[in-house]
Amino acid sequence: MPERSAFYQARQKYISHPLQGLAAHLIYWLFAAMPIDMASNAGGTLLRKFGPKLGQTKKARNNLTRAFPEKSPEEIETIICDMWENLGRNAAEIPHLHKLRPGGPRIEVVGLENGMASKDDDKPGVFFTGHIGNWEIGMTLATAMDMDMMCVYRAPDNPWVDQLFIRARKTFRGQLVKKGAQGARQITKYMKEGGHVAMLVDQKMNDGIAVPFFGRDAMTAPALAQFALKYDCPVVPVRVERLGGAYFRMTFYPALEIVPTDDRHADILRIMTEVNAIMESWIRDRPAQWLWLHRRWPN
Repeated sequence: MPERSAFYQARQKYISHPLQGLAAHLIYWLFAAMPIDMASNAGGTLLRKFGPKLGQTKKARNNLTRAFPEKSPEEIETIICDMWENLGRNAAEIPHLHKLRPGGPRIEVVGLENGMASKDDDKPGVFFTGHIGNWEIGMTLATAMDMDMMCVYRAPDNPWVDQLFIRARKTFRGQLVKKGAQGARQITKYMKEGGHVAMLVDQKMNDGIAVPFFGRDAMTAPALAQFALKYDCPVVPVRVERLGGAYFRMTFYPALEIVPTDDRHADILRIMTEVNAIMESWIRDRPAQWLWLHRRWPN
């Protein structure tokens, strides 16, 4: 078994990952050669046609059926097709991220004063969003507020693909840190010095805590609540919506009202329950713009 594992790792490192990386680079530069609207439309059309036929769609269908038991099979299939189109648009827009500026012609900004309140309070702060709309746009919130920030992201398993994302994000303001133990240490140090952090909070964490999400417990990372309690800092929700084509709205909401008690575990659960409820309300409003392909709940 160890020999088989070593062979698999070597094959992945020297064959699979380079081939996948080559394909990703070719697709990247193909979309980069197009105007952003053409690229977005092409990517959306492509995945709308082929995405529903992929095996991953079964996971999305199961998630949607359980989250929306009141919807008909036809409504579920419509959401699935729209979800794949949104994902295709996201992928095709990656080479054009440097052209997308909050407050510019393509990204409307609402409620900026709620973010600025956190900037000017002489405390560290946390901003959270999720895999909604084009979630790469969410990483530009530091630009919207004209401040430095640390953004947490999950690096692709393929380092060749990760290089593309790093290239696409090079104009983002602040620091990008990979999700994981080392990233957590960087965040801790950064917030201790008064820094602000942005994070995506809608992914499953196997060793997280069980928090209600669409009527079922979902294993949820407690880091956001832990940082908020440790540094007595505001937590600001930021929603990114696709308005149509390659046009978006970024909305800053008022900071959560966090009142610590003597029961830290209960405080963490209460904060993350509110965070999940906010995420759920956004998703219910625009279900096709969330990434239903996540293995968010236990089977």
